[in-house]
Amino acid sequence: MALDLEENAENDAGKGGDIVTGAISVAAILMFVGTGSSVLSTTLQHYFEGGAPADRTLVIALLLNVALILFGWRRHHALSMEVRVRTAAEERAQMLASRDPLTGFLNRRSLAEEGAAMFVRAQRRRKAMALLMLDLDHFKTINDMHGHAVGDALLRAVAQEIAAAMPPISLTARLGGDEFACGFLFDPSQPGTVERIAEKLVSRMSQPFDVEGLRLHISCSLGVARSDFECASIDALMRSADIAMYQAKKSGRNRFAWFDQSMERELQTRNELESGLRTAIPRQEIVPYFEQQIDLASGKLHGFEVLARWEHPVRGLISPELFIPIAEETGMIADLSLSIMRQSFMAARDWDPSLSISINISPWQLRDAWLAQKIIKVLTETGFPANRLEVEITESSLFDNLALAQSIVGSLKNQGVRLALDDFGTGYSSLAHLRALPFDRIKIDKSFVMSLNENADSAAIVNAIARLGESLNLPVTAEGVEDAAIEERLRAIGCAKAQGWLYGRPLSVTGVRRLLAERRLLVAQQGAPVAVETSPEIPSQRLAG
Repeated sequence: MALDLEENAENDAGKGGDIVTGAISVAAILMFVGTGSSVLSTTLQHYFEGGAPADRTLVIALLLNVALILFGWRRHHALSMEVRVRTAAEERAQMLASRDPLTGFLNRRSLAEEGAAMFVRAQRRRKAMALLMLDLDHFKTINDMHGHAVGDALLRAVAQEIAAAMPPISLTARLGGDEFACGFLFDPSQPGTVERIAEKLVSRMSQPFDVEGLRLHISCSLGVARSDFECASIDALMRSADIAMYQAKKSGRNRFAWFDQSMERELQTRNELESGLRTAIPRQEIVPYFEQQIDLASGKLHGFEVLARWEHPVRGLISPELFIPIAEETGMIADLSLSIMRQSFMAARDWDPSLSISINISPWQLRDAWLAQKIIKVLTETGFPANRLEVEITESSLFDNLALAQSIVGSLKNQGVRLALDDFGTGYSSLAHLRALPFDRIKIDKSFVMSLNENADSAAIVNAIARLGESLNLPVTAEGVEDAAIEERLRAIGCAKAQGWLYGRPLSVTGVRRLLAERRLLVAQQGAPVAVETSPEIPSQRLAG
């Protein structure tokens, strides 16, 4: 407020100065007209006709008038220059406020303003407004590898391609980072017009870009929304296009997707789950369930794989397939996994020492350089022996940073923790991974095991993995065993362990205690009797981290 008052005061002072200058100039001109003719005629008569000289006072007045006129002209010129400079600065400030300086496209605020006007025009002309939200895939990788200068040059090239694909009358905007938006009107009965433009953009973005002497490869995820489908305002239209864009990204990238109401409902459900998950973890609503692992040679219980289950106080049971991906995307998977570990280790403190626990580690967790220290801390605090813990890592989790994974695994192995390669055969370069990390066990993915007796390829793969494990002295565990025929086949092949619903549904902490009590596999602490509660068991799914 003080700055506004100061600026207004300066403007008022400038205007006052301009008025005074103008008044002086006008007065000087009038005086010049009044005295100039008299002085000039008297002076001419003095020199040519010998008349009396001009009055000195009038001559001085004339010279003063000339000086005042020159002053007024210079002041006018200076003010004109000031006005031009100020106008140019205001125009530039307005442009910077409404335009993206890198591409020249509209910015987010200007898109909302001009988009609102286009939205109204669409309604008046019985047209529909299409809004396309475009997000570049893998742009951050290019920025990180080649620097921001190359990234900026790529964004300018992308902007040129977007502008070239648009109709003559359209809006183009850069919303920030690598996200763009485009808007235009179309005939509501011909949505193919919009789809052709979307397909053209997706196709062009997947082609290589030659930038700064480099050939760069990207793609885009594009969301499309139309104003005549339950969009009451430009804000609603932008939100719908944004939701569709994320759906395209979720569906595999390098594609476009039309918005529909199911996407919004899915997003709302996801947001509710994310919000609930933030409180569910500290409240320990996410609890461990345990899937039995059986020694195929003896038929004895060897240990358990820990699974996760959300006991929601209102919605009841929520599938891990719904909340584990959210936990990974939001970074909550670390706290969730450590909470599951802590609960599992506490529950297993009075189990028979021969029983082990297997915990899955998410690819997201393997990006944490302190992961090993966090796991060791939980082991220390709960008193659970490290040599009874087996950490399972999937092949896909090793792609991001193998060196970091080797460091984490090395720290855990030094404490006696064992390592299993999970879902073997579903990733890439499996043999290279077996050589790069000191695995103690191989786990065959259930997709091969469940079709073992029906699919010759699956049978060949399982046989090959079993032979490989035998050659490398790595025991093999088969997942997804659901009938006795498959179990017998696995035993004949040479698999060491098996797990699946053939041996029972996943058990809660209470269910495990009841099972172990029946088999006399509980060790009473300090002579205290073992308390076993009863509760119904509900199937769960593996913790993906």
